[in-house]
Amino acid sequence: MNKLTGFFTELMRRYLPDPFVFAIGLTLLTMALAVLVEGQNPVQTLQSWGDGFWSLLAFTTQMAVILAMGYALAASPLIDGLLEKIVSRVKSPHAAIIVATLVGGIGSYLNWGFGLVIGGIVARKLALRVRGVHYPLIIAAAYSGFTLYGLGLSATIPVLISTPGHPLESKMGLIGLSETIFSLPMLLTAAAVLITMPLLNAWLHPRRAEDIVEVDRTLDERQDNKGAAKVDELFADGTLASRLNNSRLLSLLIGVLGLGYLVMHFVNGGSLDLNKVNFLILFLGVLLLGTPANYIAKLTEGIKTISGIILQYPFYAGIMAMMHSSGLVDSISRVFVEISTAQTLPFWGLLSSYVINFFAPSGGGHWAIQGPFMIEAAKSLNSSLAQTSMAVMLGNAWNDLVQPFWILPALALSRLKLKDVMGYTVIIMLWVGLIYIAAVLLWGYLSH
Repeated sequence: MNKLTGFFTELMRRYLPDPFVFAIGLTLLTMALAVLVEGQNPVQTLQSWGDGFWSLLAFTTQMAVILAMGYALAASPLIDGLLEKIVSRVKSPHAAIIVATLVGGIGSYLNWGFGLVIGGIVARKLALRVRGVHYPLIIAAAYSGFTLYGLGLSATIPVLISTPGHPLESKMGLIGLSETIFSLPMLLTAAAVLITMPLLNAWLHPRRAEDIVEVDRTLDERQDNKGAAKVDELFADGTLASRLNNSRLLSLLIGVLGLGYLVMHFVNGGSLDLNKVNFLILFLGVLLLGTPANYIAKLTEGIKTISGIILQYPFYAGIMAMMHSSGLVDSISRVFVEISTAQTLPFWGLLSSYVINFFAPSGGGHWAIQGPFMIEAAKSLNSSLAQTSMAVMLGNAWNDLVQPFWILPALALSRLKLKDVMGYTVIIMLWVGLIYIAAVLLWGYLSH
């Protein structure tokens, strides 16, 4: 296993560029495929790219907010103390890898945005506390738990198709969660991933001391000193402005108002979406950090981690727009569907979804352009609509293990580069792929 890990790690180190370069290359590749394979006019391709470039702007902001404000919340004394209690019980590098994977996985199962943030934060804390932990691996391990979102409570496609009024309701009706994420095959699949993936990740830990790269502990000390200096600037004198900056009452009032709104929202039957998660993270952070100045200082630290998201997410929006306008998604799906049977359609749907997710990594956008074709294929082959939909979701979640679009938050929190962690996520992706493939094949054949 060490030889395999070393092979992929060295391969990524030599040939994998920065995520921004990857996004540029994927943009150029999509343009070429749209023109050469689909025969789209180059002017139309360029037009669709530019028109779609800012279509994920709201989502980009949501991701930037959850990362920066999640960082601030985790830095509050209460949350930081709770996380410290968790990591303080971990003594060995292998145990640290297992805990990081479980935190990222369980967090992502509950809510994908929460899992992305909490996994990376806990992994970094474990790396700082436990001597001998290979830092790139523990970050990759925490991120690997993100694949469980496709089987969890916030899985985009199953939640969408169970909601009245969804875009494809006229073609497929409503499919309840009991037929998708809460079906026995998918519950067993989630359990298999949650049990085996932490063990695999621990097994990947380097045996030789010279191969281990530990976290830079001095970097955190320098960051803490900068944060303290920032707070000192805001409290510099005894003026009214300084007293307001240091007012616990202001933070208490606005924090209680924000949480009060959320209580009303859920009492009235409101649902938990990414905006509500961000709302909770913001006002809970303001409340727990005690004063406006404390919150500003920690948020300033968090904002430094989001530059990659702001820069690169629009490029993926442009790629998705070209995929949709040129018909590339239909072409990719059709190749797999033409060799499918009622039993194997979910399997080929899984593979086609994996490929498409390189170009359209957002679950909702992915389903919008692949879903209609897959549903028509399922109906014509008399295949299960629930299984076909879930297979597309699993292909999405499987590919996310090596999709820079989603690794960006983990890289931002850890201050690592893509090539540092991708060697490990490739191996994890191969294992998770075996589980997902076995699951959809068994589900397809045993149910017919």
